[in-house]
Order: sequence, then C-alpha cells, then structure tokens
Amino acid sequence: MTWIKVIGFNEAKGKLLKLYQRVAGPDNNVDNILMSHSLRPHTLEGHMALYKNVLHHNANQLEKHWLEAIGVYVSLLNQCEYCVEHHYQGYARLINDNERAQKVRQAMERGQLSQVFQANEITLFEYAKKLTLTPTQLTENDINIMREAGYDDGCILEINQVAAYFNYANRTVLGLGVATAGDILGLSPNDNDDPDNWGHA
Repeated sequence: MTWIKVIGFNEAKGKLLKLYQRVAGPDNNVDNILMSHSLRPHTLEGHMALYKNVLHHNANQLEKHWLEAIGVYVSLLNQCEYCVEHHYQGYARLINDNERAQKVRQAMERGQLSQVFQANEITLFEYAKKLTLTPTQLTENDINIMREAGYDDGCILEINQVAAYFNYANRTVLGLGVATAGDILGLSPNDNDDPDNWGHA
C-alpha cells in the first residue's frame, strides 16, 4: 500500500477516525493517498481541504471534467501512475464517454493534444506542463496567452491551483510508494462548499 506504516479505518481512533469517516467511500474504503497521512492526521486534514476546495468546490467556474483532465495530464508528466489511474477513471465517468476518454489519454501520452482538443483548450495544458516541468520559465506572457484564448483570470487561477495540487499529490504518492491496491478508482466528492460533505459519486 505504502512504504511507511499506515493506520487503516478499523484501527483508527480519535481525530483520525473522524477524518476517515468524512472521506470514506463504500465499505469504509479510504483512498491510499489519504491513508498515507495517517501517522500525522493534521496533514491529512490539510490535504483534504486543499483537494476538495481545488477540485470539488461548487464555486469553481470551469467544468470539473476539465480540472480532472488537467490532473491526469500533470500526473502523466510526473509519471505518477496512481493519480493517473484514479483521475482518468474520474474523467471518463464525468464525460460519460469511454471512447473519447481513451482518445484523450492516448493523445496526452503521445504529446499530441491537438488531436483531441481545440487550440484555445491546449493553452491550459501547455501552462500546466510548463508549471510542472519548467516553472521558473513561466512569465506573464503565459497568462496572457490563456487570456487571449478566452479564459478569465479566475479560470486561470483554477488551472494554476489544480496543476499545483497535482504536483503536490504526485510527489506525496511517489515519495511514499503509494499504490492503488484496495482503492476504488474514480470516486470523488460531489461538488459543494461544505468541507464535511464528501458524498461520493
């Protein structure tokens, strides 16, 4: 599951148990990336807040499938199989089109985004790639490119936060050896602004 000790749902007590109860899916399943924080529940609480507000808050303006697509792309760039598999399944579920989802994933893997996305959409992925691989090379012009493609500054902020979050999550997973064994792939919280509402879909 991970390279470090984790405390499972049935062994959890106190604050950790309360946090697990908030995020548990069917049969009290807790994703391994979240359980990897179990020895320090305060970091789990921080991760949960960041994840839910960045990807699953109802105040986001971009459709959630775009945010998930950015997450899959960043995870592919970082070679984080765990996050790719989780969020690819989430993306496919959101667009309800497995054939389209497969084409998108293949285009991402081959670096051929123009086969599946419009030019204005590609600007978001190019920004996420640069933020992931060469962040010191970003300039204000990279923001202007997305503006010229039709995205306002709020949507640009959403893309920034999603790309930044996935870099954090990818490094959590890769640094601790988190694996998908036992996870239910593709589940995610419903969109809302209640930090305690993790009703899964």
